[in-house]
Amino acid sequence: MAMDAARKYPGRFAVMGQFPPNQPENRKLIHGWKNQPGMMGLRWALLSPAEQVWLRDGTLEWLWPAAEREGLPIATMGGLFLPEFRRIAEAHPHLKLILDHCGLVRTGQDAAAFAKIDELVALAKLPNVAVKATGAPHYSTQPYPYRNLHDGLQRIYDAFGPHRFFWGTDITRMPCSYRQCVTFFTEELSWLPGRDLEMVMGRGLCEWIGWDLGFD
Repeated sequence: MAMDAARKYPGRFAVMGQFPPNQPENRKLIHGWKNQPGMMGLRWALLSPAEQVWLRDGTLEWLWPAAEREGLPIATMGGLFLPEFRRIAEAHPHLKLILDHCGLVRTGQDAAAFAKIDELVALAKLPNVAVKATGAPHYSTQPYPYRNLHDGLQRIYDAFGPHRFFWGTDITRMPCSYRQCVTFFTEELSWLPGRDLEMVMGRGLCEWIGWDLGFD
């Protein structure tokens, strides 16, 4: 469905695709991966403990240098394994990496979601690391506009800047409407003004993954 949308509406949809990376026969797929219509990179959540073992047992060691050579950005739920994520980013400085879901503790809410924020913002020193602020409302037990998230999100933004901090929704898991996912950023975060807000709301991500939409 995603690929079909990207083919039909190339100015509105693009794809971060995937394949089973633990199957050796799939390694050849990475060559020319971006030749597929609308394909911008790769994404694996690596949510399960079994998948996270791949980060430590060598299963994925072929992937990072291959993606680096192909110029393929990779997005993942790196907040679940920040030490391993940092090791990958340091070892492959030309590989663009995206920390999904704000890089926070996925199972935590309120203060617990920010338990590893020091380790997270330290990654901003690596220029090949960005943060996708997807699903932010999920991290609060308070009602919209989730004021107890503002300071933590600002700290992440201040560390990474508008070119490496990207808005997103994960709408099917959110406690609010799609419109509120948008206005939470565009109307409630006073520290996101003007041109910086434009970068966060789409331009920065397009630049990061190489999606040329002809922005001026």
